[in-house]
Amino acid sequence: MTTEMDFTCNSSTFRKGPEWQPTDGNPIANGTNRIVNDQKFVFYDDYWIRYYQPPPESLEAKKNLIESLTRRTFHHTEHGINTPGHYLAKARESHEEENDPRKKRVNAAMLAGALFNRATDIFRTIVDLAANGVEVSNDNELMQECGQCFKEALELGTQVKHYSGQEGIDELWGEPFRAFSVPIESFYESRFIKIAQAMKNIDVIAERLKGVLQPLSTFNGANTYIDQFATAAKYECETMRSDANTNFLVWPQFVSAGEQLAEYPGHPYNDPAMPAWLHSTGIKLVFDGKCLIEWVALARVPMPVSTALFDNSCAEFNKAALGIQRPQQQSL
Repeated sequence: MTTEMDFTCNSSTFRKGPEWQPTDGNPIANGTNRIVNDQKFVFYDDYWIRYYQPPPESLEAKKNLIESLTRRTFHHTEHGINTPGHYLAKARESHEEENDPRKKRVNAAMLAGALFNRATDIFRTIVDLAANGVEVSNDNELMQECGQCFKEALELGTQVKHYSGQEGIDELWGEPFRAFSVPIESFYESRFIKIAQAMKNIDVIAERLKGVLQPLSTFNGANTYIDQFATAAKYECETMRSDANTNFLVWPQFVSAGEQLAEYPGHPYNDPAMPAWLHSTGIKLVFDGKCLIEWVALARVPMPVSTALFDNSCAEFNKAALGIQRPQQQSL
């Protein structure tokens, strides 16, 4: 297995070997490129990330990117909001007429979905016109309406939740609008930055989970499973689905490492003083950490609200574990 695909490493060794270190002793600047084992990588915020060449700038390439990002956005957000663009008027009317705060939030999410789909439909039409020799300038009414739909969808995106229900992920929701607004190369650069932030988020979750479990004998061996899944998650969040060679290696590793972590039973009899309910709480914490790492890896953006909630759960578990009453040893 090549150096850059080492699934056995942890956060302290992930792409930290000699081949990844600065060549002149100075800190590595963001945007630095490097070839390792015939594969190109780019450096952002302390992480080396697999580099993918942006496609040449064109309306067709931008259309394909926007369609892909729109599908991905709906995939990672709550169910029921992928409203077809031709329902935009009804979606807006329903949102404006709803008074119940909870229902109105959902209506706002459905309206955002309709706006996204309308914008994508318009841009697809613009590309089709261009393919038939019809020039559509940025000042054209269709182009202006497309941009306005993306912009309004982005503003309403604060009302949209991740499918876990824990938080919204505004950065993911704003990606189609950004892809519409900036050159493709600039968009790719912003994605590399977000992937670095996602990798950092994964490491924070994994290290926090290991920190509360490591002192407890009932969770011996958990660190290995946590490290394996966190490493696979970092490879997953940087890998494009179109990269078949890498994807067929990374995705099975990501899924299998996640299953191993989720199925980890611990060793409840290693510590007779450990209450059964507390051990069960620790096992649930492992599962929750696995889910959170998975969400971040697949969305490819950090999830700070969910991470803060997880950190609170870790703190409560740690406090309970430290408070276990143990029999006092008799002095000889």
